Amino acid sequence: MTHKNHPYHLVEVSPWPILGSLSALIMMSGLIKWFHFYNNSLMLIGSTSMLLIMYQWWRDISREGTYQGLHTYSVTMGLRWGMILFITSEVFFFISFFWGFFHNSLAPTIEIGMIWPPKGIQTFNPIQIPLLNTLILLTSGLTVTWAHHSLMENNAKQATQGLLLTVILGLYFTMLQAYEYFESSFTISDAAYGSSFFVATGFHGLHVIIGTTFLAVCLARHINNHFSQIHHFGFEAAAWYWHFVDVVWLFLYISIYWWGS
Repeated sequence: MTHKNHPYHLVEVSPWPILGSLSALIMMSGLIKWFHFYNNSLMLIGSTSMLLIMYQWWRDISREGTYQGLHTYSVTMGLRWGMILFITSEVFFFISFFWGFFHNSLAPTIEIGMIWPPKGIQTFNPIQIPLLNTLILLTSGLTVTWAHHSLMENNAKQATQGLLLTVILGLYFTMLQAYEYFESSFTISDAAYGSSFFVATGFHGLHVIIGTTFLAVCLARHINNHFSQIHHFGFEAAAWYWHFVDVVWLFLYISIYWWGS
């Protein structure tokens, strides 16, 4: 068919879904091998192939939306709803961690001495690195909004500046969290507090790394003129995701660092 009489994008045959599935299988098998035999070679192979496939798959999607004109209004609306539902699922993902934290803290069991935090746990001072990280993420929320509004006003220079600042702040947050983990006096195996703290803040840190990567790709695409004043959903999705990461951190700071300590 040389033409179509509908606004939807019917995807063409692609090798990436099946190859991505196989890479995920190799990566998870390698993870189990690492846990049981202390050998991470298979996991590294799986992870490398997964990264290569992700790059090429998203490259194809960028080409479809930027150069081939396949992301029509109807397609973009579908992508918007997909992103909204994805972020909703992420909200419930983090709710489970908060549920576990408050369940353990409001009714501490006899195994941890019926006190919270458990005896022997030296918690972080909430007005030191955690407060600095809160200010960093709040500032990054402002810079990504600045970049978005600059893009809508067709101001490419300020959009670049805002995006670059957001990526730098995301990297700074990750460095400070890594330092905080390195200096921690307790580990993930130290009672329910250690498990709750490291699982919740660790998954948030992973989301910050993903969000920073997302925004860095948007910065590269913006520099290559992939976005226009009215056609930039890739960046908009990254901004939504980043605001979600900001809000989750506020709840983490208030409940785990401040109230929980």
